[in-house]
Amino acid sequence: MDFKGFDKKSLTFLESIRQNNNKEWFEAHKKEYEEYILNPSRLFVEEMGEHLMALEPTLNFEPKINKSLFRIYRDTRRMGANKVPLKHRIGFVFWQGGGKRLQSSGFYMHFSPDELFVAVGVRWFEKPMLDAYREYIKNDENREKLKNILDKITADGYKVIDKGYKRLPRGFDSDMSNADLALYKGMATYKVLKPELICDGDKLIDNLYKIYEDMLVLQQFMYEVSLRVKEDID
Repeated sequence: MDFKGFDKKSLTFLESIRQNNNKEWFEAHKKEYEEYILNPSRLFVEEMGEHLMALEPTLNFEPKINKSLFRIYRDTRRMGANKVPLKHRIGFVFWQGGGKRLQSSGFYMHFSPDELFVAVGVRWFEKPMLDAYREYIKNDENREKLKNILDKITADGYKVIDKGYKRLPRGFDSDMSNADLALYKGMATYKVLKPELICDGDKLIDNLYKIYEDMLVLQQFMYEVSLRVKEDID
């Protein structure tokens, strides 16, 4: 079965989750979740994944929860986590490499009633990836390469996630060219679109493919970083 897009009711359903965010409500509306969210999400992963393999043949994708799909339930056990039990946005990831799916460079997307968010890279670093990133950009040529990549991406109208640190880490100083690249807690580029785009399957796939193609150079850079992670992150 081909992916035709998400029903318009999918955005209405997610808004209903936001207004009725409790497990009892969700259990009573489980069939709607499967019809409007889960089933078309699986088809989307297959369709988008096949397209993305034209850009990166070694990409990983699988239309399963905790693979390319995310759980609808939040992990509320973590300190500081959002304690609302359900997510009102639906995310997808297509990742490259053998590490954790969110610590491997990848193509990401989520949609909610508010936005369609499209991104490439690693949105936040756990320590092994942070160490690998900093070690990689200690090299002057690699920092210059990354700076040129970000300049090109922003010139094309995309945004880069904000820096997360204020002080340069050990091994970097203000005299180094582009030393501020060491201040990032993640390295990713993104674009925000109107959520209604998800309702037209062909337009959604075409738009995402063009965006991911433009962002591919950062994807490839961050994949090179991931290959230098010293700790097994499977």
